[in-house]
Order: sequence, then structure tokens, then C-alpha cells
Amino acid sequence: MIVRDTPSRWEIFLILNGSVVPRILPNITGAALWALLVLVLDRYVVAMPQISIAAMGVFGLSLSLFLSFRNNAAYDRWWEARRIWGRMVSDVRSLAQELRIFAGKGPDEEFILTRILAFHHLHRAQLRGDEVAETVRHWVGPEDAEALMQNANAPNAALQDIATRLRQMAEDGRIDGFGQRALAERLAAFPAAQAGNERLLTTPLPFVYSLLVWRTTYLYCLLLPFALLDSAGWFEPLVAAVVAYVFFGLAEVTHELEHPFRKQANSVPLSAMCRVMEISVCNALGRDAPPRLEPVNHVLD
Repeated sequence: MIVRDTPSRWEIFLILNGSVVPRILPNITGAALWALLVLVLDRYVVAMPQISIAAMGVFGLSLSLFLSFRNNAAYDRWWEARRIWGRMVSDVRSLAQELRIFAGKGPDEEFILTRILAFHHLHRAQLRGDEVAETVRHWVGPEDAEALMQNANAPNAALQDIATRLRQMAEDGRIDGFGQRALAERLAAFPAAQAGNERLLTTPLPFVYSLLVWRTTYLYCLLLPFALLDSAGWFEPLVAAVVAYVFFGLAEVTHELEHPFRKQANSVPLSAMCRVMEISVCNALGRDAPPRLEPVNHVLD
């Protein structure tokens, strides 16, 4: 996720980190060269057919509506992912408090809180393929880490370990029935969050929307030069490039936000949020807390 102050007037035009310009530059260049070719052919070779600028305005309005709809849907996905992970951070802190209330300080508290950290790191690996083996070993030990990672659903295996520990605590009288129920309800929030993230990961926006937007964008940029022959003159390639930047840029931004867990500049910062959980757990256990992750080149991982 990009973390930076509002850029200056000059920086706005120079910033590439977090921008979609590098990815759509071939489309912008192609639109400008196509517009230049149409203009040169019209001026020096043969009169080219012209399209009403009003008709292209209606076409552009329709395309804008398509892009707006898809952009809103994609941003909703990104924001939902961020909210789910925000609730997960809150639930980790609440779990630590409830364990202190119902179970007190001791091995049970340490076991459950380190397992919940393992769950989140394993879930992070599940969502975007991060290498988390060393991190999981650090929190639960090498043998337990290997046992967890051998499961087809490693994050859920960590939650099952916690559930088993809670049952043992209740059977041995280390927590009462009310505490067992409260902790079980808190634990249930984590698989619900995992399912929500898996839904976002495995169910992208319907492909038909993407196909419609990209086809319409290309078609609009192909036809636009024929509407600018009289009104834009030699500025036609520049106008075509600006229009291509706007429409292809919005389409690319939408595609990026549609996948909030991918390793890209504007994704949800899963590593940083896991570190926040680690700090909360260390504070609860009386351990030295690791430092917060800082943005690198304005990107928070």
C-alpha cells in the first residue's frame, strides 16, 4: 500500500511508484501514434472519414459509466479486504484481553496467542504466497510449525490446535464455562474472516465486465482520431494520448484494486498488519515487541 504525503505540483507528474503509467504506456503510445497516422493520411494522402464529435461524446459517456461501475465494485473489494484484516487485528487484541481475564498469565495464554499469530502468517501465505516458514517456526517452534504446514489448510490447523487447547482447559478446570464460551465465540471470528478473504481471493469480478470495458476502451481510442481531425489539428496525437491515459488508466486501476492481496504497490499491507498483531501479542505476553514495519520507497508491504 502506498503511504506518502500529498505530492507537490511537480511531483504529481513525475511519480511512477504506485502509478499505472508504466503498465499502460504502450497503450498510450499506440493511441498517440495511431492518431498521428490518421492525421497524416488525412492531410497528405487521402481524406479520411470523419465521425461526429457529439457521437464520440455519447460513446465516451457510456464508457465512463462502465468504468465507474467497475471501479466502484473493485474499490469495494479492496475496502472489504482492509476491513476484514482490521477486524482480525482487533480480534487478536480482544483475545489477548479475554485470555488474561479468564485464564490468567501462563502457558495456556502463550500457546493460544502464539498459535493465533501462526494462523495469521499462514493465512497471509495462503492469500499471496508469502514465504512464512521461518516466521511460523519462530512463534510456535520447529516441530509444531512443520506439523501445521503439512496440513492442506494450515491456517485452519492452527485454529484447531487452539480449539483443542480450550477444551482441555475447560476439562481441567483452568477456565469456567462462561470463559470457555466467550473464548470460543472470539475464536469463531477468525475462520469467518478467513472465509471472507478466501471469497475475495477466489471470486473476482465477473469476466464479462472486464471484457466489455477493455473492448470498449480499445474501440473508443481507435475511433477517436476520426472525430478530432478538424477540431484538434496537430494536437490530435496529444489529445488521443490524454484520453488513452484516462480510460486505460482507470481500467488498470480497477484491475489492480480487484485483487487486494496480490504483491503490488496498492495492495492491502498484510505483512505490516501481521506485525501489528505481533506487537500486540508481545505486549500481552511481556516480551520485547518487534518494531513496526516502515514503508520502503513509500510502499508498505
